[in-house]
Amino acid sequence: MEFIKKLFSPLTLSLKFIQNNFKAMLFVLILFLIFAPAAEEDLTPNNLQSISLVGPIMEVSEVLEQIDAASKNNHIKGVLLVVDSPGGAVAPSVEIAYAIKRLKQKKPVVVYAAGTIASGSYYASIWADEIIANPGSMVGSIGVIMQGADVSELMEKIGVKSQVVQAGKYKQIGTPDRPWKTYEINELNKVIQGTYDMFTQDVADARGLDLKKRDTFANAHIFTASQAKNVGLIDSVGVAYDAKKRLMQLSHVSNPLWNKEDKFDKLLKKLSAQTAVTLHTYFPSLILK
Repeated sequence: MEFIKKLFSPLTLSLKFIQNNFKAMLFVLILFLIFAPAAEEDLTPNNLQSISLVGPIMEVSEVLEQIDAASKNNHIKGVLLVVDSPGGAVAPSVEIAYAIKRLKQKKPVVVYAAGTIASGSYYASIWADEIIANPGSMVGSIGVIMQGADVSELMEKIGVKSQVVQAGKYKQIGTPDRPWKTYEINELNKVIQGTYDMFTQDVADARGLDLKKRDTFANAHIFTASQAKNVGLIDSVGVAYDAKKRLMQLSHVSNPLWNKEDKFDKLLKKLSAQTAVTLHTYFPSLILK
């Protein structure tokens, strides 16, 4: 009997160790499954980068970081910017546009319009080497808008009055507690028209269009992909396969290795965009639309 115990003692000790440390071993296994490469190709740096611009453009620091990282990474030979966005605030859209312009000086950039490439998201895309739009996408809406609610009647019904101390004639522009005065609307029009001039000038410069004919490609017109191609806003009509293939050609990459965006990160981006939209609903600002 003692002999049998000694014979099976290694197995007994192993089972006892597993039983006592099961949770720790399970935790290590989970970590391994998360961080271990799925295939041998994952050990090789990707040579093509896909960056997503999805949802309203409000907070773009992460997109800018991805563009900057792709610009500095010598392994990356080309960048695909996948766009599906209705536009957004002026300044963030311009930030992305000029980040793409800088990136283009180092390596090819192709924009793929997966659904909507309009207003601010179109502005963000104009400096790419090529813009390819899905046949079912919506393109254009090159314009600027500022809007706000007039809640003065509601305030009167519930017995609320606002009190203001101000310095500067135009300081109350855009406040929702009263109708906007004519001189205030004129002041806002000055800003909106100046922004529209900047927008259309950049589109004309980037796309090689005649600014004198901006009413044909701008003026907040909305186009199908084929219509947008006819007026010069995009280069071709195609699907994601075509956009990737074109980037491979421009980048001289025969064996493409694409980055894989984490699904959890994509979810956080969407939640962040929705939060930004909610905030801007209550605090009106200049919007490309």
